[in-house]
Amino acid sequence: MPAEPYLFVQYICKLTGSGRSSAGIRRALCGLSAVHKLNRFEDPSKDPDVALEMRRMHRKLGRSSKQAGGINADTLEKLILATDNSVRGIRDRALLLVAYDTLCRRSELVSLQVKDVKTIIKNGIETSSILLRKSKTDQDSTGKWLHLTQRAHIALVEWIKGLPENQKLLFCGLNRSLDVSPQIGAGQINRIYKRLAKKAELDELVIKGISGHSMRVGAAQDLLNSGASMPIIMQRGRWSKTDTVMRYVEHI
Repeated sequence: MPAEPYLFVQYICKLTGSGRSSAGIRRALCGLSAVHKLNRFEDPSKDPDVALEMRRMHRKLGRSSKQAGGINADTLEKLILATDNSVRGIRDRALLLVAYDTLCRRSELVSLQVKDVKTIIKNGIETSSILLRKSKTDQDSTGKWLHLTQRAHIALVEWIKGLPENQKLLFCGLNRSLDVSPQIGAGQINRIYKRLAKKAELDELVIKGISGHSMRVGAAQDLLNSGASMPIIMQRGRWSKTDTVMRYVEHI
């Protein structure tokens, strides 16, 4: 540190030939740029040679990022039907419905805490709200209450009833013996969705397109189809940029 611009150029060349997407390469470069800025070093990414190599990379790979396939309401129903009444099935149902209702990023989903679930009774109907303590667009941890439908509330209550008393995180891992582990990794969300999609016998291309963000994509697409305005969609999904939302809903 600091890195010379020619090292950035070599790094971009290597990533371009590695199969990474242009969006992934941009993220990698942004990370390196941030490290230099935090250490008060000159940012090599601003060098003309680096900018030129980025243009070459975009000409070769294109600029569009690969968007995850959406799990909309119809697909969600198929995944729910693929769950059973085992501990894993109860966990999966709650996870699916909470993810859809809250439009949580996978990192947000695995950070939710049991103590932050609040029961609400309004007009005789019992539902829940969950406090999201921190998100990508709330780095100061102001927090935001996320509201659940009655269906998600019922599934979540059933799941919470079976959790150990000292369990902190709302969603946790389960081994082959169905023993509860204290937490679940963000990467496991993708595997859970794909496992249920296979069990539901969805098309192979649909399964291939599923990722940990698919529920967020599908919920955003459903909001647009229901007539929700851009500000409402951005507020529900906690987006700060309209172009991000447009990428999510461009394939409906």
